[in-house]
Amino acid sequence: MKVAIHSLGCKVNSYETASMTELLENNGYEIVPFSEENPADIYIINTCSVTNIADRKSRQMLHRAKKMNPAAIVIAAGCYVQEEGEDALKDDAVDIILGNNRKINICEVIDNYIKDNKLNCDCVDLSHEKSYENLLISKYNEQTRAYIKIQDGCNQFCSYCIIPYTRGRIRSREMEDIMLEAMRLVKSGFKEIVLTGIHLSSYGMDNGKGSLLQVIKDLSGIDGIERIRLGSIEPRIVTEEFARELSAIPKLCPHFHLSLQSGCDSVLKSMNRKYTTDEYYESVMLLRKYFDNPAITTDVIVGFPGESDEEHEITKAFLKKTAFYEMHIFKYSRRKGTVADKMPDQIPDSIKTRRSNELLILEKEMSDNYRKMHLGREMPVLFEEESDIDGKRYLTGFTMNYIRAAVDILYTDGDAADEINADVANELNADSTDNKTDAKVRKGNDLRGKIRRVRFLEYKNGILYGKIVD
Repeated sequence: MKVAIHSLGCKVNSYETASMTELLENNGYEIVPFSEENPADIYIINTCSVTNIADRKSRQMLHRAKKMNPAAIVIAAGCYVQEEGEDALKDDAVDIILGNNRKINICEVIDNYIKDNKLNCDCVDLSHEKSYENLLISKYNEQTRAYIKIQDGCNQFCSYCIIPYTRGRIRSREMEDIMLEAMRLVKSGFKEIVLTGIHLSSYGMDNGKGSLLQVIKDLSGIDGIERIRLGSIEPRIVTEEFARELSAIPKLCPHFHLSLQSGCDSVLKSMNRKYTTDEYYESVMLLRKYFDNPAITTDVIVGFPGESDEEHEITKAFLKKTAFYEMHIFKYSRRKGTVADKMPDQIPDSIKTRRSNELLILEKEMSDNYRKMHLGREMPVLFEEESDIDGKRYLTGFTMNYIRAAVDILYTDGDAADEINADVANELNADSTDNKTDAKVRKGNDLRGKIRRVRFLEYKNGILYGKIVD
């Protein structure tokens, strides 16, 4: 049977979608693109419910799937289902609902439905769930970077967030399972591991069997892993000891996404965030103390209920002071079932848009400044893919601090140039420029999945351009 899968929302959802895909393939299902051109027998929508808009998009994708093939089985999985429960089955477009912590049962659920279509609900109350759903992955479509989910759930209960209800309380993956998955991914050719979870900083707090720092240390000892990158972490985890020990791990990427949400203490308190701006800034400065110009990125919500223009200006001043590499700017979106949804003084969308636009301008300025600081420097780049940029062919990849870099496939520098020229001479017995160019392109493509040092010479439109020097 043909199965098409579509994922909405966060990196955790993407990971779980990839894992379900692998489970289905291993059980004989044919995975096809989610498109009208190639109708499937089964559609799986891994839904998101972080905002009311996300709920609506989830419903739209479910209806789109049913429309593409009315006879198909449509499965609604994930956070939207977790929040709606069996009410989701009232939608004529939905045949099966599959909650969080149940996605590992995807093949069994499909088999049972085909045998008896009354067995169409696998959803549990996660508020009392303590077991980690041990989904795993051994391959990705990407060739160089792989995500490993090590944690699920959240205990923070921020006033704007539904996630503790849709994902349940914190649950940590066994360290042994994390290492086994990492080794499988290395054998598949992956060089970079990205750790992800719903509340990554809480790893090990539920079972006392480890910590995020220990996971990083253990991963760094696996041969073949050349980079370890972190997903979003809480500022409170960044102590002097934490920052110092991280800096002693050469494979750790100096790229830290510290969730902020607001640069104003009164708004942070209303959000039920459990730190102050002074504490947040201290965490940033600790990272900058132990790492050479690390990339610090963050999330900011504008237009939270009751946020005044003065509080917005305080946030803007804090963002300038902190000088982030990148910021993800979100206009506050009401979410039914959260504390913030019932708060007075909801901000009109026109004001949220104005504030968002102001911060987007600031974000671009800070992001450009951070990238330009690297002009003239040499840094290792993990090349990922061939890209067409302004009509020219480049190899593109990322530095350890997550700056996108590009190198012209037809030109390298230093030892790498000698290596390519030697290969060209060996491969070709003709002086044809076209033939030599083709050979250089082939050699350039061979660099995908490899790390090379690049000297950066030009910056344009968010990309550093340079030449390979070794």
